[in-house]
Amino acid sequence: MLSNPRGTDLEWRCSVEQNDQIYVKLQQHLNNQTVGFPATRSGVEIKILKHIFTPEEAAIACCLSYKYEPLQTILGRAGDLADSPQDLAKTLARIQKKGGIESKSNNGKMVYCNAPLVVGMYEYQLDRLTPEFVEDFNKYTSDKKFGIEFLSTKLPQMRTIPISKSIHPQHNVSTFDEVSALLQQAEAPFAIFECICRKKKTIEGKSCKATDRKETCLAIGSMARMALKNGMGREITGDEALAIIEKNQKQGLVLQPSNTQKAEFICSCCGCCCGMLRTHKALPKPLDFWASNFYAAVDRDTCVGCGTCEKRCQVNAVRVSAKKQPAVVDLNRCLGCGVCIPGCPTESITLAKKPIELKPPQTHEELREIIMAGKKGRLGKLKLTGKLIVDSVRTGHLNLLK
Repeated sequence: MLSNPRGTDLEWRCSVEQNDQIYVKLQQHLNNQTVGFPATRSGVEIKILKHIFTPEEAAIACCLSYKYEPLQTILGRAGDLADSPQDLAKTLARIQKKGGIESKSNNGKMVYCNAPLVVGMYEYQLDRLTPEFVEDFNKYTSDKKFGIEFLSTKLPQMRTIPISKSIHPQHNVSTFDEVSALLQQAEAPFAIFECICRKKKTIEGKSCKATDRKETCLAIGSMARMALKNGMGREITGDEALAIIEKNQKQGLVLQPSNTQKAEFICSCCGCCCGMLRTHKALPKPLDFWASNFYAAVDRDTCVGCGTCEKRCQVNAVRVSAKKQPAVVDLNRCLGCGVCIPGCPTESITLAKKPIELKPPQTHEELREIIMAGKKGRLGKLKLTGKLIVDSVRTGHLNLLK
């Protein structure tokens, strides 16, 4: 007997629509977490979710929260989605291995939570990047809805700390702003990774202008344990971590750890590849959305206008308008990373500490609670949009308006 093609086609279309609804439900669920995941007109966010989750996994992910929770709590929400605690644990492990959620051991028991797209699911795609995913990710993150959502957090997820050679005892640097102290106080293990931003750039057919080294990004403690468990990166010692960070500083990379006193990762970033620094360069007043306790200052009496600082700056915050004219630092853009300092032949550029020190939350959990508590609603996002437009006009930095 011949099958009915129309019936088969109808069943197929109904199945596709049902599966898409599961992904729409997950998109809406993630949008209500710490860093939102808004819907766009293109619907490309659904393609991103399909890259990471099967329909069954998407349904399970809707049962998680931004808070770490034990298996039994999630099982209580999952209902008939899991046959047993063991079945649910296997599904969660499978999702985590693909970078869809985060997990860690808490007093010997596994706990799980949703992850934002950035910083989170995207970075966990290090070994799963494809040209198609890169294209979808670029399309989504360049959409203004995602941009406003990403900038709407009360605190940023990352911060900038100075490189070692740019700080001196008189700066009275807190341990959370000093990279060697961060690493010496960090909880093992340490894991080193290929930078996903540079890997993405390679897939796009471009190369990094700052370094040809691949393994530059560091995970620490629970984040390192999770990654190593899933076969991401490789474990290194604390001394090896310090040595790699030292090489990164010598090559002029910007140090960006998690915005916590207890660092979970330290990225070493360049202005040509790093998504965070590229976002910084696109904004009219990026320091309104950044966490940093320092800025660069120029001694106009000794500066010879050689332009070395301008060349080393990864975010276009230093300018030499004419030969032999003193360098000028744009305080709306300077990260206080200190990258400009080691190369100055007359030692005319130094770091200055801001009058009010920003003290980051102790842990990642505390950071997420602060972000969640300060989550902007529709009115807040409209005000932010207006601010960006006004700042673009006032500063003449019109990238966002093009």
